[in-house]
Amino acid sequence: MLECHDLVRRFGDRVAVDHVSFHVTAGETYGLLGPNGAGKSTTIKLVCGLLARHGGTVRLAGQQVDGRHLAAKAVVGYVPQDIALYPDLSAAENLRFFGRLYGLTGAELRARVDEVLHLVDLSDRAGDRVDTFSGGMKRRLNIAAGLVHRPQLLVLDEPTVGVDPQSRHAILESVARLGREGMAVLYTTHYMEEAQRLCDRVGIIDHGRLVAEGTHRELVSLVAEQDRIVLGATGDLRVLAERLGSLDGVTGTTVGDGSVQVLTTDARRLLPRVLEAAEATDAEVTSVEVVQPDLEAVFLHLTGSALRE
Repeated sequence: MLECHDLVRRFGDRVAVDHVSFHVTAGETYGLLGPNGAGKSTTIKLVCGLLARHGGTVRLAGQQVDGRHLAAKAVVGYVPQDIALYPDLSAAENLRFFGRLYGLTGAELRARVDEVLHLVDLSDRAGDRVDTFSGGMKRRLNIAAGLVHRPQLLVLDEPTVGVDPQSRHAILESVARLGREGMAVLYTTHYMEEAQRLCDRVGIIDHGRLVAEGTHRELVSLVAEQDRIVLGATGDLRVLAERLGSLDGVTGTTVGDGSVQVLTTDARRLLPRVLEAAEATDAEVTSVEVVQPDLEAVFLHLTGSALRE
């Protein structure tokens, strides 16, 4: 759906995007994860043809993207960081306006407006002016405006910045639903937990460079940390630890105060066997927790600094 190769963008002497390459397939949610100022927004503006490239190529649904070819841009729904709505129009009027820009009319336009309002849970506010909306509601309507023309690729630039927890949850649920329904999504964020929750693959970007990409499992393997299964238990914990340590795939066990920690490279796959082995001992398992290395650890490992705001 999207192919980017060697994207370059400079602002004076500063290289904001430094030979960035990635792709997004249909039905995939791809995340660009990095701190503010890393080059995420500039990269997606190059993708959408909103900024001129100083190098590299972009193809959308097989079509070259540049300022002259509107057909390629028409397959994209772009949701910018800033609210791109008319405050003195109602929610439905805004969506009808943007739908008309993409050639929708009549019953088709009315149906699409109703559909996207339902998707972002704003059907009951369709006739209300946007300047009466909360920040979170404006963010959700911003997403609806990017969806009204049925794009093949949805591009979201930090859509949850500055919103309340309830609206953030609604936005993330909407994006997850779109991915499950087969839409290609390019999602930028500096929130590690959003990337882990939503994205099939993640590209880690810092100072304009894509320093790594892959699935969550592929990325955390870069830091050489292991998963931990933490069993809260009573009884003879040393016997339990010895039994679990003999399982294939277990690289070590430690006994703590009322718990046994199991180190492994794939905790979720191993967990059923761990619980089965625990049942064969005199110990009684009272709680189970799976702890996996996160993308914050990967970012720190690759860049030498934490994910900064």
